[in-house]
Amino acid sequence: VTAAMERGARGIGIDMDPMRIAEAMELAGNSMVEHMTDFFEADLMEVDFSDATVITLYLLDMVNLELRPRLLEELKPGTRIISHAFDMADWKPDQHVRLGSVNLFKWIVPAQVAGDWHWSTNNGEQFRVSLKQKFQQLGGTAWCDDQPAKLKHANLHGDLLELDIISADGTTNNFILRWNKQQQLV
Repeated sequence: VTAAMERGARGIGIDMDPMRIAEAMELAGNSMVEHMTDFFEADLMEVDFSDATVITLYLLDMVNLELRPRLLEELKPGTRIISHAFDMADWKPDQHVRLGSVNLFKWIVPAQVAGDWHWSTNNGEQFRVSLKQKFQQLGGTAWCDDQPAKLKHANLHGDLLELDIISADGTTNNFILRWNKQQQLV
């Protein structure tokens, strides 16, 4: 309701408690945003939320962990997840804010970029990286024209991969690559 009122966002609320659904519908009506919101009594572990661009959670940490595999597998890279009070264990948040006694956590769903990638530049240089991934954290090795290179920096933000590769001759090469499901890296 707040997102609809303050940001003009379309919102869908899901809860197993019919009383919470009734309260939310009443609040939406009183706030004049009922046309921008829908509320469903459902089990969050079964509902399809794959089209969401933002997910907000106020669940216990053990429920967040149970839900985490679905969030990572079903949501598009770049989808934002905001959790009030509870984190997701070893999936470190992209941002953590403390407002008084309240903890807010923000994650951006990362693309699955682990593996070997090959591409050429306009001047004919051949690059290859072998990436290891744990959520949005990356590491790995790089080559330029089949010579070992240094992967100085690898940053993943949703579907955007930023790489700094230092060639054997000391040249720093900066790449910004966008991942998509059909083409992998482009």
